[in-house]
Amino acid sequence: MRVALITKDKDGALQARLDNRDAHLAYIAETGVVEMAGPFLNDEGTMCGSLIVLEVADMAAAQNWADNDPYNKAGLFQSVTLQAWKKVIG
Repeated sequence: MRVALITKDKDGALQARLDNRDAHLAYIAETGVVEMAGPFLNDEGTMCGSLIVLEVADMAAAQNWADNDPYNKAGLFQSVTLQAWKKVIG
């Protein structure tokens, strides 16, 4: 199943994002369940959250992936939402 992982960073957390970016990208590569991903940008063009589409067995696997993301472990996020998602175009 596909699951959209939607996150919003805590205010003023850009440095935490930058400090953990390499570990986050390595986690994506290691786990092999990310179909597409990228940061949300604020009005200034600064990263402020993420949209990650996971291809996983079930919602529990999506939650496990989100829990173990280095960004999450670093306390970067103000909010995290997991939502089942159906690809229609693209």
